[in-house]
Amino acid sequence: MTRRLQERLLAIMDRKNHWAWAHLTGPGLTRDQLAVHFRHEYRVYVRDFPVLLARVLGQSPPAAVRSALAENLFEEQTGKLSLGVSHPELFLEMIDGLGIPRAAIEDESLPLEPEAHAYRTLLDRASAAPPWVVGAAVLTIFVEGSVHERAELLGQREAPPIEEALRAHPMVRHYGCPPERMRLARAHRAVEGGHRRDAWEMVLGHAPDEGPTADAVASAVAAAHAAWLAYRDGVARAMGLRQA
Repeated sequence: MTRRLQERLLAIMDRKNHWAWAHLTGPGLTRDQLAVHFRHEYRVYVRDFPVLLARVLGQSPPAAVRSALAENLFEEQTGKLSLGVSHPELFLEMIDGLGIPRAAIEDESLPLEPEAHAYRTLLDRASAAPPWVVGAAVLTIFVEGSVHERAELLGQREAPPIEEALRAHPMVRHYGCPPERMRLARAHRAVEGGHRRDAWEMVLGHAPDEGPTADAVASAVAAAHAAWLAYRDGVARAMGLRQA
């Protein structure tokens, strides 16, 4: 039975979609456009996601939550629960495979869109401010989750075998990234199932179903969703994409 707070959060995740996704999963983008997209993804949250998790962990949540956050952080920063390489570095391996210079992604002198800075500010604030359960919800449910969250929780989303999934990945299929440079997808496949369960258990297990804390969690995730949509609008604008 779905709890009320869980349903409130799932209703937000059901809308974690953006019109530019059709462009990003199809052919026709230039390497410069891809660089704009991946530069924002890397510098807004991929590079520093372990730091964001560490801020929540540093608020001294209960022991079981500490273990789940520490495991997630350990994998993100070291990759030693999967492939032995940090997830930010695996992200850059994909960039290498696309033939995009790493400097086009990492160079701090290259500007980010204002909406990207606003979204990152929200993530910084949510991860650092108590109560810890709000930051945990924003990071582990919203940022790490997807529009498929409900189907995954219900066991209704079947993932194809990893080799098949890699061949069908847009960066491989449309942009020529060698599958061996897509190890980030392999790492995600290896650990994300456990991380998704942990995310929901740590939030629903420590936030009442109703009341001020539940409202704070739901409001923070809704705010993250609104900021993310604006962020994706800003990146699409920088890429020169237009909504059909």
